[in-house]
Amino acid sequence: MVNVLVVYYSRKGENYMPGGVQVLEKGNTAYAAEFIRDALDADLFEIQPVKAYPAGYQDCCKEAAAEARTHSRPELAEYPADLSSYDTIFVCYPNWCGTAPMCVFTFLEHYDLKGKKIVPVCTNEGSGLANSELDIAKSCPGAQLVPGLSVRGHQVKDSAQSIVDWARKQML
Repeated sequence: MVNVLVVYYSRKGENYMPGGVQVLEKGNTAYAAEFIRDALDADLFEIQPVKAYPAGYQDCCKEAAAEARTHSRPELAEYPADLSSYDTIFVCYPNWCGTAPMCVFTFLEHYDLKGKKIVPVCTNEGSGLANSELDIAKSCPGAQLVPGLSVRGHQVKDSAQSIVDWARKQML
């Protein structure tokens, strides 16, 4: 049996959606990660930076852009003790500044992921995966990176079945 971990970073609160900024009680990426977890009977781990990003959307964007410019690696609150039992790791994240949030790279670079199958899932409002797949590949030397899935954030809840179908295909 293949052991699967779904790792995700998601931002609740003020988020960009078509028509402007809306307050979300739960981030879009969390829904996608949970759909995959449930479909594959996988383990789930939420990436949580020690220092939370600003609550306001514009302030968060400014901080995310500053982190991306400096290739910052924000400290995380915790990590799973060991990833050796996992064959496949789904990495779910929003597109920030044309890539994954820097806290996702903090997580990935904490481990030797050589030989693991890494499956990116990116929520966004039209920017797609952008450079995230290339950046993830650089952070996971020796891992098998498969082509990722791009999902419109505002459509995540209505996309459960297509996300699940895609995730199951990655396990073949």
